[in-house]
Amino acid sequence: MLLRLRVSLPDRPGGLGQVAKALGTLGADILQVTVLEREAGRAVDDFVVAWPGAVSGEEVRDRMSAVPGVRVEGVWPTREVPGSAPDYDLLMHVATEPSRGIATLVDALPALCGAEWSLAVADGAVLHASLAAPEAFELPEPPLRAATRASEGLRLMLLPVVAQGLHVVVARAAGPGFHRAELERAARIVDVVATLASRS
Repeated sequence: MLLRLRVSLPDRPGGLGQVAKALGTLGADILQVTVLEREAGRAVDDFVVAWPGAVSGEEVRDRMSAVPGVRVEGVWPTREVPGSAPDYDLLMHVATEPSRGIATLVDALPALCGAEWSLAVADGAVLHASLAAPEAFELPEPPLRAATRASEGLRLMLLPVVAQGLHVVVARAAGPGFHRAELERAARIVDVVATLASRS
């Protein structure tokens, strides 16, 4: 079982080692660690771990919260395969067939962002949707820049594609809200895909 954990911990020597030791004690195999931020004496890290058998998010949260100074911000299933290069794979697909750039982007974003679904919407109409996305979606206050929102139990990333007059929406139901590092990464990917798609 692959899980993603977002953990806030003291930013000091040995802090990451304590979390790794606790995960190992619980039987988790750490596959990847991503540092999202380091400020005000704390770090926020995402761990992708393989867990032997089924485990609930609450159980993981309870056990990890016992580590002094550690706060678990979220635990959710992931399809992310550490060691792969999904960003580059996506861009290669779009470069090969730029006329399908936005559709390819929408299909790839849930796995890239640890989310459940994504879609492209313009003027209230869904132009393309990934698996599990709703057939209709009302965009809450379309932003001019990449932004995050919470709506009806979902955490959303709203990514404008100005040149094409649409927004890409990425939704996460489980886990924490999107971190600004995730938002910035997704916005850069959208910008590159939109540029490639505009050349078709």
